[in-house]
Amino acid sequence: MKRPVGNLEDWSSLSLANSDLVAERPLLGETDDEPQFTRELLQVKWRQGDPIDLYVIRPKNVVKPPAILYLYSYPSESEVFRNDAYCTNVTKNGFAAIGFVSALTGHRYTNRPMKQWFVSELQEALGSSVHDVQMILNYLSTRDDLDMSEVGMFGVGSGATIAILAAAVDPRIKTVDLIDPWGDWPDWMAKSSLIPERERPNYLKPEFLKKVAPLDPVEWLPQLKSQHVRLQQVLDDSVTPPIAQQRIKAAASGTTQVVDFRTTQQFSQALAGDKLLRWMKDQLRPPAPLQPATRDSQNSQAVKPAVESNDDRSNRDNSNHDNSNHDD
Repeated sequence: MKRPVGNLEDWSSLSLANSDLVAERPLLGETDDEPQFTRELLQVKWRQGDPIDLYVIRPKNVVKPPAILYLYSYPSESEVFRNDAYCTNVTKNGFAAIGFVSALTGHRYTNRPMKQWFVSELQEALGSSVHDVQMILNYLSTRDDLDMSEVGMFGVGSGATIAILAAAVDPRIKTVDLIDPWGDWPDWMAKSSLIPERERPNYLKPEFLKKVAPLDPVEWLPQLKSQHVRLQQVLDDSVTPPIAQQRIKAAASGTTQVVDFRTTQQFSQALAGDKLLRWMKDQLRPPAPLQPATRDSQNSQAVKPAVESNDDRSNRDNSNHDNSNHDD
């Protein structure tokens, strides 16, 4: 499908090859210089009428930190990236955080009739957002203050779906942490609590499902074999129904670490401290191995390894996991 106005864009293809997106020069909106981090708000644009607020949050006193992209689920907005406590946490231990929202979400939902929203325009929402990830990585690669050799992406809900699709097409993404990705579109459309019942028949029509089929993470998740991938699912999540969760889980490659939480409460209890992000950071920059004991330390107590077990660091994100229902 081609965008009728502005830049030509093929939403059915994950790759940028069939699209004509040309980035304008980024505009720096503001810079916040905090004790633990520096936060830049930039406006990037490569699509007519769709400027994107991009947050680049870098830890202090770290030269070229590894970059992690954060994309939360529709209908989350960008307020979290302005929260100082959040920014302190995501940059802890020397990592940069890159924050933005997906297409047709937050400030990017403009000049549309109310009947058009993220799900009704799912092909556009996902296709555009996957292209955005690649364009954002292109921009970040032009900077000299980030290490782009080991990029991670943290996604929740629809953001996790976009992370799967983006990692499948862009080898720069080395590590992916997924929380409750949407997918298995025929079952998801039939049973997701996010969809108003009066609209559901529209999304079960063959022509709608045919358009979104190339963007189903069930088809792409098995291809993520060279990346570090963790899939976390909350089994009482009503946005992604159990049958879709099962099919997404079954699609994961044998190298994917899969973690199930029976309830949202159990999931929340696993959020203590910085455990949620520790797995991602450990994959991008594993803790240095212990040094051999020196003559002065041979009699000292052995130091415990810094890496926790996978089970200990199986955790989940915060309020952005909740997806409110769409109102006409």
